[in-house]
Parts: sequence; C-alpha cells; structure tokens
Amino acid sequence: MARAGGITNAVNVGIAVQADWENREFISHISLNVRRLFDFLVQFEATTKSKLATLNEKLDTLERRLELLEVQVGSATANPALFTPN
Repeated sequence: MARAGGITNAVNVGIAVQADWENREFISHISLNVRRLFDFLVQFEATTKSKLATLNEKLDTLERRLELLEVQVGSATANPALFTPN
C-alpha cells in the first residue's frame, strides 16, 4: 500500500512540475510581449516627437509668411497709389 501511495505522490509531483513549467513559460511569453510593446511605444514616442517638431517648424514658417502677407495687404489697402501703374 505504501508503494501505491508513492506512485500517486510521484504522479502528483510530476503534474505540479509540468503545471509550474507551463506557468513559467506563459509568464515568459507575457513578459516578452510587454517588453516588445514597451519598445514599440518608446520608438513611437520618439518618432512622433520628431515629426511634431518638424511640423511645428513648418507651421512657424507659414505663420511668418502669413503675417508678412497681411502687412503687404494692409499697405496695399492703405496706399493703393503705390500699386497702380504710372
């Protein structure tokens, strides 16, 4: 009878070890995927910041051009004689 209990105990230990191994493997996959997601987000942030900085520079340039055009239009409206041919 002691031998039968030993076999059952060994089977239970084997099942527990297999379950533990599967759990560790699952956790390893989850950890790897979390790391990949983190790496992607860091890269995405860097790329987005760079693109936003470029767009901001272009917008600043357009705003300066618009201000210049507004001044020119204001001058033309205030002094139309400056822009009429002689």
